[in-house]
This record gives sequence, C-alpha cells and structure tokens, in this order.
Amino acid sequence: MINLIDGGIQHSNIFLHMPLFDSITYKGCVDGKVRKYCAIREDQQCQFLVLNVIRKEEDIIWDAVEDLIGRSVIQVASGVHGVYVFDLLTIDIHKEVKTFNPNELTVVLSNHARKTAPGTVRLIKYSSVYGLLQKMLDESWGKITLKTAVEVFNDKPCFFDLLVKRLIKNFEFSHDPGILLLNDLSQDPIFNPADEQQQSRLKALMKAQIPTTVEFPPEVYIQDKNGLRELLSESEIKRNS
Repeated sequence: MINLIDGGIQHSNIFLHMPLFDSITYKGCVDGKVRKYCAIREDQQCQFLVLNVIRKEEDIIWDAVEDLIGRSVIQVASGVHGVYVFDLLTIDIHKEVKTFNPNELTVVLSNHARKTAPGTVRLIKYSSVYGLLQKMLDESWGKITLKTAVEVFNDKPCFFDLLVKRLIKNFEFSHDPGILLLNDLSQDPIFNPADEQQQSRLKALMKAQIPTTVEFPPEVYIQDKNGLRELLSESEIKRNS
C-alpha cells in the first residue's frame, strides 16, 4: 500500500491535529462506514480508526457535496479507458458547498487516471478532497465507481455514545497504540458538554468498554467545528481555525 503522507494526507481534516507520523497506509472500511488506517511513528505501529458522521437534519448538505463529486467522476469516466474505483477518504463539506468546482476536480482526476496502471493506487488531492483512485482493469471503455463513507446520525444527541461504541467495537486491543476519531461534519455539532445525559452516557461507555489492563488504551477523540477533544482525559486538544 502507498504511504499517504507522500500525498499530503496529514494536512487533511482527519490528521491535521494528530501526531506527525512517518507513514500512513489505508486498510479499508470495517463495519460499513468505519475507515481503518495503519500509522507508524518512530517504528511504533498505531491503529487509526475514523468514523465520519453528520446529523440527519443536515444530510442534505452531504448529499449535495456527494452529488457534485459524482458529477466529476461521471465526466472523467467518459474520457478514460479502464475500470476504476475512487474512494473518497475525507472532505470539508461545509467549505466545499461554497467553493467546490466540479470541473477542476474533473481535470485532476483525469490527469491521474491516465497515468494510473492496472493494479495501482494513487492518492488524489483537490482542495479539501482526499481520495484513493485505483485502476482495476484496462478496457476500451471507461467506468469509475465512487465510494464514500459518512454515517448519518438519526438518534437524539444524548445517544452520541452509540457512535463512539462502534469505533471501540472495531478496535483490536493489542500491544500497539490506537487512535479512534469520531469526525463530526455537522454545522451544529452533536457533541454538547452541556448535555448532562449525553456526557453521563459517554463517561459510562469509556469506563465500561476500555479495559485498564491493556498496555495501550486507545486515545478516543471527537472532532467537530468547535475543536478536538480527547474523551478519556475530557480535555480539549486544539480548536480548529
């Protein structure tokens, strides 16, 4: 697998406030929408799980962005030869709703598609868009399948812990460190320090689900427009600019 750092993945909204790693590789989706990465820093391997989420009330915004990217993908497919998969890893949807230019993404994707050999993968970057383009086969015609992974949160905010529980469920407790990131794309963040029921449920989840006996308990983060917070220490790490 390719080292995503070479393509600037650490500048994406997923990794921007994380430690500086020496390498980051993508391991695919687990449990439907949870993305799994392997990161290495100073020869120490780290599991990195990410779940992108948005409120049900705001999913129309995500649908609009996904549609714009889909248009670019369709346009590129009409001008290339081969079967491809474009896996969208992350995007700042609120920024792109205002500034996204499908034609510019079309040019970027087309240039990379023509240079990609069957069986190889390229990291594509355009604005806040980061995705993996893989060419599966050479053909006389073109087809590109768009893959995305954003969880639409239908429950009340007090049940936010259910999302964190999904990340913990897919984490493999081992002798390696781990980072679990719940990346909330909502304009109105789901995490609310003033919601007593929500905070009580989150604390109970942390206590019940993360063993104190493991060598490296995972770092569990919630990131939204208000900043980045680590749940075990209940501390705000950094506020987004």
